[in-house]
Amino acid sequence: MSEGKKTRLVTAGRNKKWTLGVVNPPVQRASTVVFDTVAQKNQAAINRANKTLFYGRRGTTTHFAFQEAMVEIEGGAGCVLYPCGAAAITNAILSFVAQGDHILMVDTCYEPTRDFCEKVLKKLGVSTTYYDPMLGEGIRELIQPNTKVLFTESPGSLTMEVQDIPTLSRIAHEHDIVVMLDNTWAAGVLFSPFEHGVDISIQAATKYIVGHSDVMLGTAVANEKCWAQLREHSYLMGQYASPDDVYMAMRGLRTLDVRLRQHEQNSLQIAQWLQTRPEVDHVRHPALATCPGHEFFERDFTGGNGLFSFVLKTTHPEATTALLDGMQHFSMGFSWGGFESLILAHEPKAFTSLRSVANPHFCGTLLRVHIGLEDVEDLIADLEAGFARYNQYLNA
Repeated sequence: MSEGKKTRLVTAGRNKKWTLGVVNPPVQRASTVVFDTVAQKNQAAINRANKTLFYGRRGTTTHFAFQEAMVEIEGGAGCVLYPCGAAAITNAILSFVAQGDHILMVDTCYEPTRDFCEKVLKKLGVSTTYYDPMLGEGIRELIQPNTKVLFTESPGSLTMEVQDIPTLSRIAHEHDIVVMLDNTWAAGVLFSPFEHGVDISIQAATKYIVGHSDVMLGTAVANEKCWAQLREHSYLMGQYASPDDVYMAMRGLRTLDVRLRQHEQNSLQIAQWLQTRPEVDHVRHPALATCPGHEFFERDFTGGNGLFSFVLKTTHPEATTALLDGMQHFSMGFSWGGFESLILAHEPKAFTSLRSVANPHFCGTLLRVHIGLEDVEDLIADLEAGFARYNQYLNA
């Protein structure tokens, strides 16, 4: 009998082999695993990559339970865990490239991903071509004989463009290129990566899966074709996640659906309110028609969350500072996906270093917000007061 999404989030990874008779899989910490006989040791060595206790770095039952849960939720053949999302991204790419290779990277990628391409891959002799996130069939023109990876991130970082993942995947596979997706925004449940042609789905579980802004963790779920190579390369690179952090992520899975639905409901109300504000040029929320790639969101996603951006009609750093300083419910901080609301400002000139080919097509200040689980009325009042400070500064 097939399970619904909400049921799967509750049951995933709760194999009795891992739970040992309790509801939540216990935290198992280990470096050395001891064996009673040579035969036991030899058997563990044979099965060390198949959820068998062998050595702490290969994982404990806590890791195995969460890895199993991620595969049940996202699909794929296996899951590798990393100490943070950036480690998941970099190790996934490194697993499939060598000196002289080439990758295609979406221009709207997470800033540390771009830094990795420019400061690490380039030094290793791997070249990067950045492509416009709205590119579909046109990606063919950028493929080179040595292209090994097509990296996607949808929606895009900060500017929220939604990509045509099925088209990109189809074309990439015609050239035997591995398709990777930073699937953090969708939290593994709002977009089904393997149904749309992705080979490796990567997440910063730090965000919505953990959901409480107190743990850093990365995941990479791979299909059968890529699983063994990703797993073994990551192991050789020394990648490991604390079982205590993994346990917290496992707990986060159980409430992921209800949290996402509330984040989505709150964010849509606020996004629609922002559309009425005279200070706002446009709102970049994937669920709204004003967001680039909205048609792909409608086609491929099952819902939204709390993260989106809006663009002011002007750029005035001092006025924006007045808006931000004095916020009561919105905090300024990096990351997102917790229960709290966050806000960060990005001036247009900042995008000259963040974009190579994708012109963001706006002149005002971009504000990225993560809408938390507070009362919407309180958040709107906070933003309203911020706009009052903004206008007071402009009119002084």
